[in-house]
Amino acid sequence: MTDISDIRREYTLSGNHHEDMPDDPVTLFTHWLEVVKASEIADPTAMSVATVDETGQPFQRIVLLKRYDEQGFIFFTNLGSRKAQQIEGNAKVSLLFPWQSIDKQVAITGVAELLSKKEVLKYFISRPKESQIAAWVSKQSSPISTRQVLESKFNEFKAKFANGDVPLPHFWGGYRVRPSSIEFWQGGENRLHDRFIYTHSEGNWGKSRLAP
Repeated sequence: MTDISDIRREYTLSGNHHEDMPDDPVTLFTHWLEVVKASEIADPTAMSVATVDETGQPFQRIVLLKRYDEQGFIFFTNLGSRKAQQIEGNAKVSLLFPWQSIDKQVAITGVAELLSKKEVLKYFISRPKESQIAAWVSKQSSPISTRQVLESKFNEFKAKFANGDVPLPHFWGGYRVRPSSIEFWQGGENRLHDRFIYTHSEGNWGKSRLAP
């Protein structure tokens, strides 16, 4: 067994105080995201999306948050992907924003719901053309023999759509995760971290401090 138990550091950035926490967690998320963007963290909108398969086995992957508001947090994907198949069987998911370099993280639980075609198309046409083409190329989560197969298919579709717009693939869509809880974690000295959780009930948010 490889012992890595001595890998540790002290969390010295300022903590959270109850009087500083707004009643609306989305307001606090926006503030934290602005802090993250200002810190020049790579991929500030990267989040882990955890889903569960039919046996109860959880699986996580990193995706990019593309939009959010009081209604939820939005990401896009191939609707034939493993995550989409697992969401179809169990729409309860969790999201995690691991902003460790500034001693912060945000954990969200909620239910994922499919976006309308109008919402999906609005985002799809805003993507770079190469990204639009890539959506056609990859049958996400399915086995492929070599990378060359993928690259050849990309070149094929690039030529096909060279002189016109790239249509929205019928198998490409997105999800809005409607949150039931949002937890904010701020690292603290001596492992006395600050944790606050917002829970949604009957249209209102409640908040409480959690022990680290």
